[in-house]
Amino acid sequence: MAEILFPALFVLMALGLPVAFAMAIAVFFALTFASTYPNIVVVKEMFAGLDSFPLLAVPFFVLAAELMTGGAITHHLLRFAAQFVGHLRGGLGHANVISSTLFAGISGSALADAAGPGTMMIRMMEKGGYDRAYAGALTISSAVVGPIIPPSITMIIYAMQDQEVSVGSLFMAGIVPGLLITLAMLATNGIIARRRGYGGTDERPGAAEMLRTTAMAMPALMLIVLVVGGIRFGIFTPTEASVIAVFYALACGMFLYRSLRLRDLPDIFLRAALVSSAVLLILGAARAFAWVLIIEGIPQDLAAMIIGWNLSPVIFLLAVNLLLLVFGLFMDPLPGVMILVPILAPISHSPGIDPNHFAIVVIVNLTLGLTTPPVGALIFVVSGATNIRAGTLIRELPPFFLASIAVLLLLTFLPFLSTWLPAASGF
Repeated sequence: MAEILFPALFVLMALGLPVAFAMAIAVFFALTFASTYPNIVVVKEMFAGLDSFPLLAVPFFVLAAELMTGGAITHHLLRFAAQFVGHLRGGLGHANVISSTLFAGISGSALADAAGPGTMMIRMMEKGGYDRAYAGALTISSAVVGPIIPPSITMIIYAMQDQEVSVGSLFMAGIVPGLLITLAMLATNGIIARRRGYGGTDERPGAAEMLRTTAMAMPALMLIVLVVGGIRFGIFTPTEASVIAVFYALACGMFLYRSLRLRDLPDIFLRAALVSSAVLLILGAARAFAWVLIIEGIPQDLAAMIIGWNLSPVIFLLAVNLLLLVFGLFMDPLPGVMILVPILAPISHSPGIDPNHFAIVVIVNLTLGLTTPPVGALIFVVSGATNIRAGTLIRELPPFFLASIAVLLLLTFLPFLSTWLPAASGF
């Protein structure tokens, strides 16, 4: 079946079909022309891929992010970030990066990060004298932290594919790598701003105004503490944390910020349902695709071959990085996790690589694929939201992409960056 599965997938994606439909149709073709299995297996496996209690966390975290955005949280996070760095050279760019990091702790999604505070910051940066394409490229690159800093939808899906890790341990493991990416983006923006003469805002706000701005942003920031702290201390599971996040976001928007009204809720629920449906459809199709791979014995054969090479942990991780960077050119992180993790994670155990370390390397690597053409979803989200041509954005991306690669190499060669915090937290 593999001789039909992969060519069909690549042809359908080249024709512009969404990834979920391309994978499901490729499986259908493989079953129809190269097997004796009934086609109903496609539907069965897609349903089996969604029949999971931990997966309930995905739509609830998506809804929490939508409620926070509808409750004017984005505006308060932008002001909170800008008050500390806006007066510096390249200050609005720094505020863009920091607000993306803060919003990542609410949304768990790179696309939500770019479409929410990212597009607002692009308009602010343009008014501040920044080139629109540069502002867009910075937004694309800083949104990468969305799936890395907890809560992360990608980490929830990863934990379902590898029994050696838990959602809680991955949430803790992602904090330091996410902050390293943030620092890398800040440094890159600072260098470019100095070369191009991008200045900051007129002056730093006074202490009283900073206290007011911080107080307004604090309820939103506490959502991160609530989710991560609750999971860490065993107060609730990640799935329960997602439900609590929804009620907390609803309370913040309606009673604290008072910018969320009852008539706004239907549109918010609809947007959350559409985003969740798209994510779950991808997961279901990826489950059917992975089922064909397992039936064909491809993971087992590949594992036996790689184990036979007796690679050192570092060489194995470098090979995995190269594979995932190429894979990320053509596929989004979620189907990548669903397809590749069941194959690669068991192999990584043989060289003695820590499961949390390997998970972070995979997640960071696949997330970088959102910034690389031809499929890079973040490029097209920002392009569509701001009417900046995709080609213009791509020309501004290389410095930020190289900074992200430098962080990826640090994470590859220094395992403690991903492992010490889960260990210190008791995972």
